[in-house]
Amino acid sequence: MAGHSGNDNKNKSGGHNGPPLATATEIVVAGRDPARFDGFVNVPVVRGSTVLSPTVADMEGHTGRYSYGRRGSPTLEGLETALTKLEGGAGVVLTPSGLSAVGLALLALLDAGDHLLMVDTVYQPSRRICTAQLRRLGIATTFYDPLVGADIAGLFRENTRAVFMESPGSQSFEMQDVPAIVAAARARGVTTLMDNTWATPYFFRPHDFGVDVSIQAGTKYLGGHSDLNLGTISANAALWPRIKGAYSDLGITVAPEDAFLAARGLRTMAVRLERHQESALKVARWLAARPEVLSVLHPALPEHPGHAIWQRDFKGSSGLFSIILKPAPKSAVDAFLDSLGLFGLGYSWGGFESLAIPFDCSTYRTATQWAAGGPAVRFHIGLEDPADLIADLERGLAKLA
Repeated sequence: MAGHSGNDNKNKSGGHNGPPLATATEIVVAGRDPARFDGFVNVPVVRGSTVLSPTVADMEGHTGRYSYGRRGSPTLEGLETALTKLEGGAGVVLTPSGLSAVGLALLALLDAGDHLLMVDTVYQPSRRICTAQLRRLGIATTFYDPLVGADIAGLFRENTRAVFMESPGSQSFEMQDVPAIVAAARARGVTTLMDNTWATPYFFRPHDFGVDVSIQAGTKYLGGHSDLNLGTISANAALWPRIKGAYSDLGITVAPEDAFLAARGLRTMAVRLERHQESALKVARWLAARPEVLSVLHPALPEHPGHAIWQRDFKGSSGLFSIILKPAPKSAVDAFLDSLGLFGLGYSWGGFESLAIPFDCSTYRTATQWAAGGPAVRFHIGLEDPADLIADLERGLAKLA
């Protein structure tokens, strides 16, 4: 990752007027304005609902920087500005969770009678938005094979308005050919959305590949410390007014403390992701050599079916991957997981701690069949020493036997 040096006054106030900065540098400087806050490095937590105007004309004309707490504050604006720079879109809104970001984006862009193409490997709660809430509103969803690529054009209907992607797939890590899907969608005037939580804009920027709307669960790597819930939606210039309008109309906002924690987490996201990547690859390679493991589902490994796409489009990989164990009874898999000391058994991921969950996709997929050949376990590799994690797994696999 290229560095940058400079001593101009703009840098001292969190701005920059020189050559383009490396992404890791933008993560540190974007959205900060110490000169505005008496030199304090971080944008402070500003709590408030009512914002006073000096005159009736100012109130009615909304001439002030802020008009009401729900519509913005310095704390939220700092994070939104930083993420807009990082994503490369026209603007970002913050929501209370990653799932709410998915729901808001779909509601903003779809009308009754529309048709949505949703990847079959999507995060299961996002699937529920389609089968329950969108269906109730008269919006039809077709789930599609993540490996369809350019052939997605054959699934378009006259009323298809959007394609939703998630690459790699949740739990099973299939890689989608994002450029091919975007090209097919653009040819038909169809909007594209992508859940980019796994890679974050540090390792993959959806807007650079023509994706219209980029979504993250900031709960994960943006926060990084398992202590907040947050979602982000970034839109291109064409769709930004619709996203921003729906966000305002629905009265969605996030607590200033959560926005502050997310902004603080952002500043270290690059170094944390580098460590997550390095450690996860070490653990994944070790697991791939174990006799108890049938396969490792990690796109950065050469043996992964989607490795060529990952290598072509992505700049790195995060700490999340899955394994398929050789056939074993549930009691043995439970004994393996229960015996782990450094891996917590918990949902979510992206924090500093390592996690593990068993999973089975076969119960809810409709366009594809999940036939893994053995029990499946998803791991998040945290910031512990990978040698200690490997030793913990080795002890656990002994219990599997």
